[in-house]
Amino acid sequence: MFIGIPVKFEEWLQRVYSRVEALRADIKMVEPKNVHITLAFLGEVREEKVDLVKESMKEVKFSTFSLTFKGLGAFPSLSRPRVIWVGISNGFNDLKTLRTSLVKSLAARGVRPEDGQFQPHLTIGRVKGPKGVLELMKLIEEMLDIPLGEQEVREVTLFKSVLTPKGPIYEELASIQAH
Repeated sequence: MFIGIPVKFEEWLQRVYSRVEALRADIKMVEPKNVHITLAFLGEVREEKVDLVKESMKEVKFSTFSLTFKGLGAFPSLSRPRVIWVGISNGFNDLKTLRTSLVKSLAARGVRPEDGQFQPHLTIGRVKGPKGVLELMKLIEEMLDIPLGEQEVREVTLFKSVLTPKGPIYEELASIQAH
């Protein structure tokens, strides 16, 4: 399970997908319906703890805010891309504040999300092999600082991820709305 923000697959994101797909690289793109920003990855959650997660979410209050998506990047690095992402400029600090509130609320109920540095981003693909990696690196460098699109954040959703051979299927379990 994870808590995240669904991202609408709008024209700007379709253009980014088209640019990456045109490389014909060995990249598995995230399904358009699955595109999201992860705020807290919870991993396996026992059935009896799901309600605690939902309670934690209800306790978190936030106002609507805007995100500006800007540039492409890669984890762990540009020279060794494994995960391709779209960066976030405006709204970056709002996401960090929202995550901090969620983590505090979850911790108060004994639910611990995966640790690690929280780096707000929008994963769009995963590199599966070496084919097209040099071209991908050039595209990322070319698009590093280009403003791409915007979205209002009005809701946060708890997702259950069911892994299948064709990729994950995300099921929405609960959501909270901005105030």
